[in-house]
Amino acid sequence: MTQPARENITRLLLDWSGGDEGALARLFPLVYDELRLMAQSHLRRERSAHTLQRTALVHEAFLRLVDQQSVNWQSRAQFFALASQMMRRILVDHARRRRTAKRGSDPVRVDLEDVPDAADADWDFEEFDRLLQRFEALEPRSGRLVELRFFGGLSIEEAAAALDISVATAKRDWTLARAWLQRELERT
Repeated sequence: MTQPARENITRLLLDWSGGDEGALARLFPLVYDELRLMAQSHLRRERSAHTLQRTALVHEAFLRLVDQQSVNWQSRAQFFALASQMMRRILVDHARRRRTAKRGSDPVRVDLEDVPDAADADWDFEEFDRLLQRFEALEPRSGRLVELRFFGGLSIEEAAAALDISVATAKRDWTLARAWLQRELERT
């Protein structure tokens, strides 16, 4: 995405925060393709027969974002970070509903490709979410970084911008997170 397009998204978010409802209508077409890529990244880690489609995930996340009353929109990075968080919540809720509806069925599996030596292991989505919540309780910023990278598909630079930290700090946090997650995953 070009710099003017990024700045336009930020401008529309600021206008929307200021009460301009028309800004929301102009914002959606600008962010739609990127939200679809983010949703694709989330769904790539889901089981192959997942019933939630990419478009539905994008629309549900966007509707939840629009419904946020207490957010003071400040940047494109903030918007996409919150979108990633919304998509994660939607997928976790979807997995819980599926598990509740089909007791005893196979658990939803996630491929944790960004943790060393875990690429060939299958992980239960709900269990990974619980594990990430434990990590976030210990290291909130690093936990958010994992969420942005793993679920949001953001680069280290984009995640650093969303968290308002330096790229070097993000890289250190990423190294810490990967080591902790690898250790915990090996215990399960």
